[in-house]
Amino acid sequence: MRSETQNNVDAITKSLKLLAQRMDWETAPHRLEEFDAMIEAPDLWNDPAKAQKLMRERQALLDAVSTYRMIEAGLRDNVELIELGEMEGDQEIVAEAEASLKSLVDIAAAKELEALLDGEADGNDTFLEINAGAGGTESCDWASMLARMYVRWAEKKGYKVELQSETAGEEAGIRSAAYKITGQNAYGWLKSESGVHRLVRISPYDSAARRHTSFCSVWVYPVVDDNIEIVVPDSEIRIDTYRSSGAGGQHVNTTDSAVRITHLPTGIVVTSSMKSQHQNREIAMNALKSRLYQMELDKRNAEINAQHAAKGEAGWGNQIRSYVLQPYQMVKDLRTGVETSDTQGVLDGDLDRFMAATLAMDVAGKSRAEATAED
Repeated sequence: MRSETQNNVDAITKSLKLLAQRMDWETAPHRLEEFDAMIEAPDLWNDPAKAQKLMRERQALLDAVSTYRMIEAGLRDNVELIELGEMEGDQEIVAEAEASLKSLVDIAAAKELEALLDGEADGNDTFLEINAGAGGTESCDWASMLARMYVRWAEKKGYKVELQSETAGEEAGIRSAAYKITGQNAYGWLKSESGVHRLVRISPYDSAARRHTSFCSVWVYPVVDDNIEIVVPDSEIRIDTYRSSGAGGQHVNTTDSAVRITHLPTGIVVTSSMKSQHQNREIAMNALKSRLYQMELDKRNAEINAQHAAKGEAGWGNQIRSYVLQPYQMVKDLRTGVETSDTQGVLDGDLDRFMAATLAMDVAGKSRAEATAED
């Protein structure tokens, strides 16, 4: 077996080992039997929230088991084909099996990363907010480009995207926008996007064709699951209604249906302007609870985060990624060092490479921090 092929076999074997550890492979069949017994209980749907949680957990385990078996079978079958082809001198069979193994490496690596999305809220839907920084029209245009980028990314994943609120820029673009993105592991993938995003380009709004630098902030927080209770006393919030407006005259309401909720103890402000006043109030309250939940998650993880945070980029503050369109083409993540010259692909939603690298870095950092704590 060629060294490259052996390396592929080793990589797939490593991924299988991690997948087995994450789902506790030894007990997985028994737990599936327990889930099957529970979902057959006649009183299961007396408590819909509990039943839905049970069904999600069962499906997640079932998917994990199926994935493991698929990769394991692919590895075994292709190794056997290579050995058979080599014995019989059939290089065509060997080449096909080696190509299949090479593809399986990518599949196994992707599934390995998905298995690492085991944080408390990683499987949840998510809210995503984009806010233009200083810079007027240029930053507002950059905010609209980021909004398009994330919508494209989510659609490629098969996620549902709902615009929650939007404030138009004075001349172009948007001052801010908020989305709800629904899909398995939506928060787990997108959480790495929180931070400041920097754009460098020749401004289309500058008659002198000078290079401009613009900044926008992105904020991602999980939609609170039905089983997570967040209590917000009425005395801690202020609710304001106002007339909403959208870019280019779109989504404009003629009544004060938009809702702004301010959480007085923390100063958190959430808005919703795309529905009726009743719906906007409910949407904004859910967003507020999710923000408060994110704060609680941050508190719990503060010690670990401090130990595994990337130290080399501290001077950049919260800036996480640079998008340079002139004088050269490059998108670079300042936390992981991952970069690409395919700027258009990134702006069209090709973000998985950045998210995967950040996720792997975070998991490795947490593992080191937890190991240090145990010592």
